[in-house]
Amino acid sequence: MLAALGCRAQTPAQSAGKLSPELSRRVEVLIRAKTKVPPNYDIQIGPRKKSEVPGYDEIVVTFSAEGQTSKPITFLLADDGKTLAQFSKFDISKDPKELVSSANRPSRGGPANAPVVIVGFDDLECPYCAKMHAQLFPALMERYKDQVRIVYRDFPLDQHPWAMRAAIDTNCVGAQSPAGYWNLVDYIHGHASEMGGEEKSLAKANDTLDSLTRDEGKRQKLNADTLNACIVKQDDAAIKASMKLGESLGVDATPALFINGEKVVGALPLEYVYRMIDNALIASGQTPPPPPPAAPTQTQPQTAPATKPGN
Repeated sequence: MLAALGCRAQTPAQSAGKLSPELSRRVEVLIRAKTKVPPNYDIQIGPRKKSEVPGYDEIVVTFSAEGQTSKPITFLLADDGKTLAQFSKFDISKDPKELVSSANRPSRGGPANAPVVIVGFDDLECPYCAKMHAQLFPALMERYKDQVRIVYRDFPLDQHPWAMRAAIDTNCVGAQSPAGYWNLVDYIHGHASEMGGEEKSLAKANDTLDSLTRDEGKRQKLNADTLNACIVKQDDAAIKASMKLGESLGVDATPALFINGEKVVGALPLEYVYRMIDNALIASGQTPPPPPPAAPTQTQPQTAPATKPGN
């Protein structure tokens, strides 16, 4: 035991410190070959330091040319000096479902403890968002029932002039009524092409959005003074916070979905989305619904050529 302990204790002393000229050259030649660094670049190789990876030390390499120096790049060097490696370290200690918060947002579908939460970053003026809203979510709610909870976060794009107004107005309703929020979102997505009239007037679109918001407030019997104050104020702080969250998660276009934290961008076939949700359910210890029946293959009926009546 003492001999074994002594061997392990000697390893850092043998490997720590400046690399020998011969080993330093081997490292440099390999790096130049793998990264195709131009000949005019100088490569500085730092001393060996103990790493978190058993059997490897770490060395820091920098590149410099014409007075400019790169950011330090960490490599792993085996204790015996025969292997050079790189690896990326990622934190997976958190449940991916918790990476995208759905807190304090109107939801539809399952309850707050539903095994699958879908957070969509939505732009109410985005035609692709409207298409997804009309086709994807009804299908998901029909198939998964209470197993899936759906939440929208706002991500109005700069190229859509009334999208910010729509986000603020729907949130004014959502602050008092989740049902009213979804009614308004449903309507706006379904009639986005009509906003602003034939002339596509921004002022007319904004007036229409405010009118729709007040009408929904009446239907839901909301506090009219509170709702009107919210509409008039047009406070975009919450919307910008939502956009900042999206940007931190790599969102740069809409629609973008996160299925228990797994990112989905663009229009995917419905069966792909089903597969992702099914996998999330299984990971949560739940049983997915049976696979949907395959669409019947349509065959062209054998008919006589069409003729005009009377011929």
